[in-house]
Amino acid sequence: MSKPWILGLTGGIGSGKSAAAEAFAELGIETIDADHAARWVVEPGRPALAAIVDRFGEAVLQADGQLNRAALRERVFADPQQRQWLEKLLHPLIRAEISSFLSAAQSPYAILVSPLLIESGQHKTVQRVLVVDVPSELQMARAVQRDQVSEAQLRAIMQAQLDRDERLKYADDVLCNAADKAALQREVQRLHAYYLTLTGGQ
Repeated sequence: MSKPWILGLTGGIGSGKSAAAEAFAELGIETIDADHAARWVVEPGRPALAAIVDRFGEAVLQADGQLNRAALRERVFADPQQRQWLEKLLHPLIRAEISSFLSAAQSPYAILVSPLLIESGQHKTVQRVLVVDVPSELQMARAVQRDQVSEAQLRAIMQAQLDRDERLKYADDVLCNAADKAALQREVQRLHAYYLTLTGGQ
């Protein structure tokens, strides 16, 4: 059995990355979400959490011993040095988590879902990039509805992400997700059939 090639799946907030990833998973493709990996590495009992508590104190924990993300965010966003320390700690662990998952994958290709695939440089570790794309107005409307965030907060998140045209420059494939879920699933099936014909993602 040859090692699966890796597809990087990305898109702006509210574009429908997770829905697309779920549709691929329903077709038997193994997927890992970089955001989920970022959560796993700070689970109770994992070394990263102990290091964070050592540095910031018990105040960054919830009563049940889980990381209190909001409390940590407040500390690191106010202080670039603390943020750099945290990124230096977590990024290699997240990379290792993703890489061990992908190297164990058994499907013909495997998917790394990452909102910051391009911004973080992760796109260099995948063989092909799929961008889930939606018009900006629709993206805003979906994200506001789903995450109950204000438009101002949403704009701040979108500022941290590449703008739509820039992101599309990196795409080998684009999945337009402006219609309903059925249309998304049809697109995923079409891409999946195509991906099964590729060797090493090319």
